[in-house]
Amino acid sequence: MGQKRSKVRGNIRGADKYKGKREGGWAAGTRNAEDAAKAAALAASGEASAEQTSTTADDGEEKEARIPKRKVALLMGYCGTGYQGMQVNPGAKTIEGDLFKAMVEAGAVSKDNADDIKKVSMMRSARTDKGVHAAGNVVSLKMIVDMDDVISKINACLPEQIRLFGYVRTLNSFNAKVLCDSRVYEYLLPTYVFLPRPPLPEPTASTQEGASTTIRTDLPGGSMAWDENVHISTPEEMAAKRNYRIDEATLAKVREGFAAYVGTKNFHNFTVGKNFKEKTCQRFMMSFTVSDPKMIQGTEWLSLKVHGQSFMLHQIRKMVSLIVMLVRTDTPLKLIPETFKANKINIPKAPSLGLLLERPVFDTYNRKVKDSHSPLDFTPYNETMEAFKEKYIYEGIIKEELEFNRFDEFLQILDGHAHKYNLRYLNSEGIIPEEAIIKRGDTLEAESDAESDTSS
Repeated sequence: MGQKRSKVRGNIRGADKYKGKREGGWAAGTRNAEDAAKAAALAASGEASAEQTSTTADDGEEKEARIPKRKVALLMGYCGTGYQGMQVNPGAKTIEGDLFKAMVEAGAVSKDNADDIKKVSMMRSARTDKGVHAAGNVVSLKMIVDMDDVISKINACLPEQIRLFGYVRTLNSFNAKVLCDSRVYEYLLPTYVFLPRPPLPEPTASTQEGASTTIRTDLPGGSMAWDENVHISTPEEMAAKRNYRIDEATLAKVREGFAAYVGTKNFHNFTVGKNFKEKTCQRFMMSFTVSDPKMIQGTEWLSLKVHGQSFMLHQIRKMVSLIVMLVRTDTPLKLIPETFKANKINIPKAPSLGLLLERPVFDTYNRKVKDSHSPLDFTPYNETMEAFKEKYIYEGIIKEELEFNRFDEFLQILDGHAHKYNLRYLNSEGIIPEEAIIKRGDTLEAESDAESDTSS
């Protein structure tokens, strides 16, 4: 933040051109002025356009003329289906990889910088992993903005499931990850998950084997048809579940449960590989809201939104899972504060399917630059973002749930292996019994990171 502030007020940019002075000293400004003059002369003669102008290097090869890069924040959204995550990773299909390729193709990144994404200092405000979506995310980088309709040109080179909404000129020192104050995540949840849990079957010999020492912390992958302990819901049973409508009393309990996460708490039970004494487990949740029910394609859904300063691996999915388990087993909500204490318990994580990044927040940065730059804010794009989210994110979530019954599968696995997950804290007293506490010597089946959601 220590660099000299531009005297020209930055603006939210879509197709507008920035006409302020380049920071970086007289020499840099003079060189760019000379390059611009050459480009303009060529353009005027009809030999080349200002954006496409090239010069000849000493070795006789054509070299692209220098066009000033500006530090900007791109405001974007994407559907993560089919991607290995947000962050660029050699050999993997990523959101950043496709974004960088499109920017090169559109001319927003010069050919000289096209061989290495590090040359444009790209940084995202929040990392999303495999299959996780973002209605809004921010990427900071240096790019060429002195061209008409730069956002439209980049979007034309992107797949439809990745969209840029606009950009904001920032301080040259801006870093989207470092300067992000907090993040808002959304989780879509079908209300049938709150149906009362049916009586659990008597455990078989195979389920009892090793139950005292081995605790399952993750859901098995693949089909459950082979598992004698897991009931596969029939089409008729699923139809009945999708006809469920949450009542006011249950909805009030759900809202009360999620509100219990608000404030600074020790979330060591809501991640993996952490213990109560680690300071990094202290996280601040600003709000956790639950929408009114909404009907989508014959199923009733709730939209959960959590605004937190930062999150640990799997934290949101485990917070959702606990409330679902408490409500469907009629366990008193007074158990929730007990999970913030030293005793270690096992909380399985809810499906990744419903999770998406709503938007990052930059309040501190916006206050700092209020006299020189426009705020970094998604509000001007709310309508566009909602339309994108409905078409490319919500529809994908609903389609997968209707086809594969992901949330029902999650509950059936928990019910079929309740003792394996050591869920004895789900009881009418709302206490954590001694036998539910994970002790030294207990074996934990390792959680897979293949479906990790976020760590920010």
